[in-house]
Amino acid sequence: MFRDVREGLGGMASLWDNWRRSRAPVRKFDTIGGSSSYAVELTKRAPQLSLTKEGASTGTMRINLAWRLRSNEMGAGSHRRLNAWRHPLQLLKPAEVTAHTQGLVDVDFDLACLYELADGTKGVVQPLGGLTGDFNSPPHIKLSGDDRFGTSSGETIYVNLDHAETFKRLLVFVYIYEGTPAFARADVVVTLIASNGEHIEIGLTDPFPQARSCAVVMIEHEKGELIARREVKYVYGFQSEIDRLYGWGLSWGRGYKPSRLRS
Repeated sequence: MFRDVREGLGGMASLWDNWRRSRAPVRKFDTIGGSSSYAVELTKRAPQLSLTKEGASTGTMRINLAWRLRSNEMGAGSHRRLNAWRHPLQLLKPAEVTAHTQGLVDVDFDLACLYELADGTKGVVQPLGGLTGDFNSPPHIKLSGDDRFGTSSGETIYVNLDHAETFKRLLVFVYIYEGTPAFARADVVVTLIASNGEHIEIGLTDPFPQARSCAVVMIEHEKGELIARREVKYVYGFQSEIDRLYGWGLSWGRGYKPSRLRS
């Protein structure tokens, strides 16, 4: 009898351990070119991570946007079904993904960051309007590049975390500058790359079909720690709607993109 009770308690402990693990950020193991690296994935179940505890709250943090438009689902699906009769193992392969497809080549995903500094200064770093920021002076945030085709280099925002004490909150978001709403037809990932090599990934999952913008991740101080928290909240409008959702209080007007961004 006592043995059964102990075994029952052991089963409960195992369930509790499994639940706790499910609430922790998912760590993925990747091997690229013979070298190995870990990536932490922020999910709905595990939406936040302490950059301070991870040793990732100083130095330069890179925030990278990468996206790839999927091939036509109907055409690709039909082709896969036909091939399955001759090559059944083809069904086990992932669906083909292409960087840009006919009819969607004009889609332009942009990476941006709303910032609020400790002294009350507020603003945005984004390609639109050439608001590329400054790394060595306030806001200590700098945008480099404007990727229109989802290439591997993507778009990158550099955050100078050696001045992390000057930040109150940073909100990283993605919007579609031009072209049809395509969040539901693309694989979009934002990755925070810390100075210690830590990779923190946020996939833009469960998109609204007609959404044009998505708040991705908030970085702010909480109880003496610098925290990255997954948001992934879609809106049908642009920057001003993201602003209203988070109460930034900026004044927005019509903007434009310079022909070329300087790094």
